[in-house]
Amino acid sequence: MKISVITTCFNRENTIEDTIQSLLAQDYPDIEYIIIDGNSSDRTMSIVNKYKDRISKIVSEPDHGMYEGLNKGIRAATGDIIGLLHSDDLYFSDDSLSHVAQCFTETNADLLYGNGLFVSIDDTTKVTRDWISGKYSKSKISLGWLPLHTTVYIRRTLFEKLGYYNDSYKIAADSDLLVRYLYKADIKVIYLNNYLVRMRMGGLSTTTKRFRQKWKEDIQIYRNHRISPYKALIIKIISKIPQFIRAALTSHTTDRKQ
Repeated sequence: MKISVITTCFNRENTIEDTIQSLLAQDYPDIEYIIIDGNSSDRTMSIVNKYKDRISKIVSEPDHGMYEGLNKGIRAATGDIIGLLHSDDLYFSDDSLSHVAQCFTETNADLLYGNGLFVSIDDTTKVTRDWISGKYSKSKISLGWLPLHTTVYIRRTLFEKLGYYNDSYKIAADSDLLVRYLYKADIKVIYLNNYLVRMRMGGLSTTTKRFRQKWKEDIQIYRNHRISPYKALIIKIISKIPQFIRAALTSHTTDRKQ
């Protein structure tokens, strides 16, 4: 079973090498690694090219954002399973993808998701949010629940059947895709109760301006799928509080049980 992993990046010279090294350290033997760069103007590509002999496909050209880049990567992928690793994120452990592959093999899942940790930008051992996704049900989607996007792995054939990221959304296209797959479609979904990623705290939706944009996009997405947007979003915000509490009450390090 081949797993295709896609990293999109733009001007990520400070973190891209950590991300690449985290992928290359994985002990799973059948990985296709694809990097889609949005024509970076800093040292990102010079760092990427240091590893070009160990990266399956590299594309660097102007695009309209991360979701267009992800769609390029998905269309270029040849793996049975597709996942993503953001350009400032790390795998939780060197056997994260082995756990993913084993779970797909044992369950014949269409889509699999797990748990993740948000960590400090400056100290990736310091946990700031502890995201335990929990079990899946369609009713939870209508109440604002979604798994952590970077822990989601999907069979490649599903993208052809159910569609790619809608890149008209600039911040919330991942939410739209997950709602389409988990709420609208009938697929086999499996929760892998393992930590899979460590994400540096930050990202597209963290500034006030971008948070407002994401809020507007989320409202539109829920309305499009006939879900009460304000009820879902309020519950979604409240559900994040335990993630911060768990992080504050547990140890400083990212050492968690698989």
